[in-house]
Amino acid sequence: MKLKMQGSGGTLELADATFSAAFNGPLVHQVVTAHLAGGRAGTKAQKTRAEVSGSGKKPWKQKGTGRARAGSIRSPIWVGGGRTFAARPRSFEQKVNRKMYRGAMRSVLSELLRQERLVVTPEFGVTAPKTKELREKLAKLEFAKGLIIVEAFDMNLWLAARNMPGINVLEAQLIDPVSLVGADKVIITAGALKSIEERLK
Repeated sequence: MKLKMQGSGGTLELADATFSAAFNGPLVHQVVTAHLAGGRAGTKAQKTRAEVSGSGKKPWKQKGTGRARAGSIRSPIWVGGGRTFAARPRSFEQKVNRKMYRGAMRSVLSELLRQERLVVTPEFGVTAPKTKELREKLAKLEFAKGLIIVEAFDMNLWLAARNMPGINVLEAQLIDPVSLVGADKVIITAGALKSIEERLK
């Protein structure tokens, strides 16, 4: 397929298998969920009755006191006692194989193209780390908020964009399904798009 680039009369040749794929909602949902789950710390920990501080002695005799039976001050029903089902550090990681991940990425990129939310430019950058210059460039492209994807890290562009709410800058090698799904609109350079295409073959 041929894609027209903004800011020039040129076109970019792209693989139909990567950028004309049918949208697979369940697959995209699974991959996005797995990606978010992988970012969870999973470091929550609590103490059982075996781990809390306190004596193992029976507080009072079993019968004759008029009080409820008690065997330990570390009982879960006592204040300061252990937790019945104590949380343990765990991993929330979900397995997503390479074929599923690439399929989800192709699905998302194809859908962005179909919805005209993917803007391709020959190159994109600023001459100095000035937010004003970047804002003017984005205004010409009618780009209010979203994601800017470049082939390689650009310090000037990153510094200019960090002061603009709703604008994120990523290198092509760092994109993921979550960043693409969450973007209202995506600006991507031709070099970055070809780099992504190579990765998704």
